[in-house]
Amino acid sequence: MTVALSIAPAPSSSLPEDYLERVYAGVLGKLIGVYLGRPIEGWTYERISREIGEVQYYLHQQLGVPLVVTDDDITGTFTFLRALEQQPDASISAREIGEGWLNSIIRGKTILWWGGRGMCTEHTAYLNLERGIEAPRSGSIEQNGEVVAEQIGAQIFIDGWAMVAPGDPALAAHLATEAGRVSHDGEAVLAACALAAMEAQAFVTSSIPALLDTALSVIPEQSVIARLICELRELHGRESDWRVARAFVETHYGYDRYPGNCHVVPNHALIIMALLYGNGDFQRSMMIVNTSGWDTDCNAGNLGCLLGIMNGLEGLEVGPDWRTPIADRLYLPTAEGGRAITDAAREALWVANLGRALHRQSPIVFKDGARFHFELPGSVQGFQVGTEPDTLGTTTLRNVPGHSELGQRTLELRCEGLAPGRSGRAMTATFSPREALAYNPVSQYEMLGSPTLYPGQVVSAWVTAEAKNTGPLQVSLVLESSDAADQPLRLLGSGVRLDPGQRIQLNWRVPEVGGAPIAAIGLQVDAAFAHRTSGAVYLDALDWTGMPTLRLTRPETGTLWRQAWVNAVDIVDERWNEAFRLIQNQGRGLYSQGTREWTDYAVQATLTPALSVASGLAVRVQGMRRYYALLLVRGALRLVKSQGHEQVLAEVPLDWSFDQPYQLRLEAGGPRLRGWLNGELRLDVLDEQAPLIGGAAGLVIEEGMLTCELVEVNAVYPW
Repeated sequence: MTVALSIAPAPSSSLPEDYLERVYAGVLGKLIGVYLGRPIEGWTYERISREIGEVQYYLHQQLGVPLVVTDDDITGTFTFLRALEQQPDASISAREIGEGWLNSIIRGKTILWWGGRGMCTEHTAYLNLERGIEAPRSGSIEQNGEVVAEQIGAQIFIDGWAMVAPGDPALAAHLATEAGRVSHDGEAVLAACALAAMEAQAFVTSSIPALLDTALSVIPEQSVIARLICELRELHGRESDWRVARAFVETHYGYDRYPGNCHVVPNHALIIMALLYGNGDFQRSMMIVNTSGWDTDCNAGNLGCLLGIMNGLEGLEVGPDWRTPIADRLYLPTAEGGRAITDAAREALWVANLGRALHRQSPIVFKDGARFHFELPGSVQGFQVGTEPDTLGTTTLRNVPGHSELGQRTLELRCEGLAPGRSGRAMTATFSPREALAYNPVSQYEMLGSPTLYPGQVVSAWVTAEAKNTGPLQVSLVLESSDAADQPLRLLGSGVRLDPGQRIQLNWRVPEVGGAPIAAIGLQVDAAFAHRTSGAVYLDALDWTGMPTLRLTRPETGTLWRQAWVNAVDIVDERWNEAFRLIQNQGRGLYSQGTREWTDYAVQATLTPALSVASGLAVRVQGMRRYYALLLVRGALRLVKSQGHEQVLAEVPLDWSFDQPYQLRLEAGGPRLRGWLNGELRLDVLDEQAPLIGGAAGLVIEEGMLTCELVEVNAVYPW
């Protein structure tokens, strides 16, 4: 069954009053479900029953794996939705979403399971897109066959499209259709539509029968998905044992009947079954859907998002503590490395603001746009207490109302027993954590990402001491980097005395750290005097500003510095003397570092090209197909803009040779771009037609090799 073209409905005019909080609960539900199901992904019901029993809580410690890991279910969900940034309109098409795939995905490395053409549906669709087969043809049954087209992926990635359409199941189903058809077709897209419609309706109703009616209203009644929903509803009405229902699913909708690597029908059936038999209870529903086996992280992630939206944050507080171990953490490794290290509150605000844009409403901005604002109830935004010997047991964290002059809520650090040698400390990641870099069991979901914080930037924190503190405390900003042996190294800013009830703003220009990435930032609390002290401080907000000043090269020792670069080239050869030896066999490759907040700056390097079609520098990199570049091409020096397609902004003839060094400098200040060669200004243009505002710096190589020893990044100002 090939899904027909859909027509975009107009968004409804109003949004629920608690829209943002329900989006946040949906994001958290997605994370909890994925992290809960990931360690047993692909296990059968029989194996889970034998080795685990009922899955009541996280299994990572029991199975010896990290809790928070890279995962396609999470990365795809919050990355493919970025297409709405370029076109915040309900009329967005599969073709435009497919272009977003090509911008965000690094071939063979990020987001997708790279299982091969004909085996992995998303990999197959990506190869089609690369070859110029546009969506929706890229995911169609006509192109890929029914079995490949009807696997599970369209359903996995659908939650974000539902969350931008609260209370509007028709719009959610339309967006799900367009997004799903990039890679899938037939029953896979219908399952995604049904689920998206339920999630959209869950913003305004908690009635499970009403949600199922909504699902049935957006798909054909003769479809397999509609039939299984009706049959499971009927079974639930006369059979109370979920295990009987699971056996029914395996008999009538099991993998033996629906072939391929991971067909959507069996797994959609488990989601519907767990929704019915869980009766809205988050823990029971998670237990049923995970204990039932098959694609556990995908199924639990979708169901967790639905229940999070339906029940709100309060629904996640029933049963065990789901939120504290996660601490809002998630990773989104894509071609835009500066967005890889993030958190649930940050992504929820971004999703909700996309929804507001669709409904022609202004965005929500907390605390002047501070990265860490703690305005969502219970949010800690990745902050965790220290576990080092000097901090162990000293500090507890809570998100609390009050104590804020910038908003409504703060992060409380309550510290006990502070004394010389005993500190309170809470930090949040600004770079890929070591356990995330190390955990890559199938070499499929690489942890690629740039640091979000750099030397030369100024970190600011707004802190208040509890009025009931028995004495003064000392507070400092603290960061973590690495020493020459790649071991953790903490640096402490100047301490400031904080008396009971006092409020201060801490400012610290991040020092040079020897080329190692800055891994974390946070707050340290110490006793102001030598005697034992206890008390609480409240972190109102934390943010940083300014452009870094960087000399990016190989340090004398250590290898962690390479992980700070987003590697989208075929080969990075580390055996040679140069810091950078990049080889691209086919097409164009990028090697980038930085964030979207980098706006007005220059990148400079001396490059030696070898047998290349093009080589040079890039600024404002926002993915594989969104950047400016200054390139040495055959017979010319060229300044280009890539924005889905490449536009030549300017070029001059140039007689240059392979294997010779050339000093290039590319400046971006406001809409003006200037290209320099060997210290001489050669190209100077204004780009006022939808300019790229910010992004990473990088090296560019197309079908050849370039070598380079040093890449420098410095601020410039709009001319």
